[in-house]
Amino acid sequence: MDFPAPRVIGHRGAAFYAPENTLAGFRIARKLGAAWVEFDVQATRDDIPMLLHDARLDRTTNGNGLIAERTSDDVSRLDAGSWFGGRQFCGERVPTLDAALAVLDELGLGAMIEVKAGPGDGPRTMGAVLHSLRKRVPGVPCHLSSFDEDALSRAQDERPDVPRALLVRELPGDWLARVTRLQCSALHAGERGLDAASIAAVAQKLPLRAYTVNDPARAGTLFQWGIGAVFTDCPDVIISAVGHRTDGPAGTGSRGSSQK
Repeated sequence: MDFPAPRVIGHRGAAFYAPENTLAGFRIARKLGAAWVEFDVQATRDDIPMLLHDARLDRTTNGNGLIAERTSDDVSRLDAGSWFGGRQFCGERVPTLDAALAVLDELGLGAMIEVKAGPGDGPRTMGAVLHSLRKRVPGVPCHLSSFDEDALSRAQDERPDVPRALLVRELPGDWLARVTRLQCSALHAGERGLDAASIAAVAQKLPLRAYTVNDPARAGTLFQWGIGAVFTDCPDVIISAVGHRTDGPAGTGSRGSSQK
């Protein structure tokens, strides 16, 4: 069953306010008013799905090298919070997908799971993610997304009941053929190249969600043009500007807090 995502989705948790793809980030996103969060998942050498954006560990942990070449035990010992600055997040770990889903259930947060993988590794990574989803007692809704069409094909074959979105940086000319072949329920695209005409064309067929939108004025324009949802590092700012309904025109709330 497809569950409609709200118009504002926390990007990597709440990436302006907490280390990305961490449990602390999810808790802060919830406090800021987010009802859903997006995060990135990659598989370790021993096929454990863990939350990390980059292929390498270097930027967001005190480790180094490719996550696909490290075991889950190796990665779980790394500090994923100190790089963000300040002492508040020191010792924050790289969570497994199992741990993340448990916290999301506790918080009542929906999940937009982006499956990331190196060339040729998409199906393996998706398989690890699907294994975690199969073990999970049904809780808050989860959607899957990926740039990797082979990964999405595996999800289509094994878990057609889990909604899927194709991720693209810019709208390709063949977007409709691709989402139709993969039976996707949504399309996710970078916001910079979007305009009224392109959004209207996609919205006639399926929801279009835009990443990463941190400017309230831009968010308001995208919703006027018919965007389905935006991913944002500052969910409180965008919720304050456009409201939080899952359908209908965007609200006109005050802008609230400032961006970090």
